[in-house]
Amino acid sequence: MEKADYLKRNFKAFIWHAVFLSLAQKFMDVNTVIPTMLIQSGGTPVHLGFLTAIMVGGNSFMGIFFASFQTHRERKKKFLLTGIYLRVAALLCMGLILSYARMLSGGVIIASILVLMTLFSFSGAFAGIAYTDILGRAIDKGDRKKFFIVKQTLASIGILASAVLARRALQLLSYPKNYSVLFLIAGGLLLTATIGFWIIREEPVKVKGELSIGQRFNLLKKAFTEDRNLRIFLYLSNTVSLGFAIIPFLIAYAKKNFGLTSSDTGNFLLLQVTGMVLATFIFRFTSKSKRYKGLLSVFIIAGAMLPVLALLFSGSKILYFSIFLFSGVVLAARQITLPGILLEISNDENRAIYTGLSGLGSIAVMAYPVFAGFIVQRFGYYFIFILTSVLVLSSFYFAFRVRCENIVDDT
Repeated sequence: MEKADYLKRNFKAFIWHAVFLSLAQKFMDVNTVIPTMLIQSGGTPVHLGFLTAIMVGGNSFMGIFFASFQTHRERKKKFLLTGIYLRVAALLCMGLILSYARMLSGGVIIASILVLMTLFSFSGAFAGIAYTDILGRAIDKGDRKKFFIVKQTLASIGILASAVLARRALQLLSYPKNYSVLFLIAGGLLLTATIGFWIIREEPVKVKGELSIGQRFNLLKKAFTEDRNLRIFLYLSNTVSLGFAIIPFLIAYAKKNFGLTSSDTGNFLLLQVTGMVLATFIFRFTSKSKRYKGLLSVFIIAGAMLPVLALLFSGSKILYFSIFLFSGVVLAARQITLPGILLEISNDENRAIYTGLSGLGSIAVMAYPVFAGFIVQRFGYYFIFILTSVLVLSSFYFAFRVRCENIVDDT
């Protein structure tokens, strides 16, 4: 098979995975479904902070350790599939535990959520290292931004469909049966998504010899200390992603002001997905170049506005719910910009290392929700929401300084 032919097949295979992942994604949504499930199970803002730290920041941070294991391997498909199968197992176990939740104490359920979602997140990080590395080699460089846009466009349609179905399940079924059904369906869909990876042709990476674990960590250290551009990207990722990390606390704030039902969760989910779909189509037709700077600015501004709008709209349930429509803009911009920039600042030889080191870009995202949970518990939401907005806006400093082919002099 000619190289051009298998590159096209790889493109389609990654799209297959993206579509089925999108169908599963909102049944296990980390910004609405899982945080609300924890809250309805009796979780406090502190529990929510730890859960958010694990799912938003912890999984990326673990990539540092997983990258040291996967670096200097000729092929990585087996690591990709192993990580996905562990995620499937975590989802199915969560669904089964929730089906017997009436027989369990609240403490056991909360502990199960934290443990299984940790497995789900960390195995996702393990798979993500291999995914990014294979993606960088399996798709032609000139098609990368096209891939991210097409992927996000088709995935948005799948996400919208899954959001409608998930919302319906949350409305028709009562807690905990509704969440049990959601997780069992998500596990099945995620398993189906792996079919795409079985047909990918992965070209082996040339390695000069086997490296010890210590030598692999030295490679990570060397890349971090020698590449200033990588360090700037990590600072950027830390600050701009706080606008994403604060979203679960918007749900907790909604409960404080308006109460919280499973129907509300479905509405949050559908509004957020609608915002993602609309934003993605706008990005698709307005972003004609292969550059990321414009979308990065959208990501920063939208992320900074979210917590401020939450405070401004806290007196009106209708206006407050509209915030979740706007949060979809944050999610859509994040899913295009950060992975795209990471691909541009890395190459085939160092991509696994850089993907692992990208976990350092989640240190603040991992620590901040825990800090926010304690602050909210003691002082309320006003201080933490304003602080979040200021910190997200500070990421402009790094956005203007990161250098890669598809970000400089964007118009």
